[in-house]
Amino acid sequence: MSYDIYFVNWSDGQSWDELLEAMEEAAEQSTPIPVPLLQAWDRIVPQARGLLGEVHLAANEQQTRELSHPGTGIQLSVLGDEVSITVPYWHAGDAAAAVLGKVFALSAVVEKETGLTAYDPQVEMPLLQAPAQATIGLMSTTTEDLRNRYGG
Repeated sequence: MSYDIYFVNWSDGQSWDELLEAMEEAAEQSTPIPVPLLQAWDRIVPQARGLLGEVHLAANEQQTRELSHPGTGIQLSVLGDEVSITVPYWHAGDAAAAVLGKVFALSAVVEKETGLTAYDPQVEMPLLQAPAQATIGLMSTTTEDLRNRYGG
């Protein structure tokens, strides 16, 4: 389980439900990463290293790009024209605040470089509109619940 952020090409007249439905339909198709997104990736990686430090990179031809930070579990992925950030529910309290701060900073970089909008499906709103305390509380509560259920 992870806290997810999706990057979407949203227009003002489109509902979030319509957008998410279109994303699900597009996910069923395997497409190469568009050239502008590959170019944005090349600009994002050095900035991500500046935010996170050492990261691991992986690629699969022209289909996927992945950046992961082992210390936090933050993962930035590009699959075709889909972009997302995930972070596992490992963090609670101050650690959740610190990790989500990095996620929000990385999201701002991705938005700037791609022109896409960061959407937080956990709170069902654009990331910039999501109250930080609500997201931190949600991550902390979910992490603690998972620890109580499964240990760790």
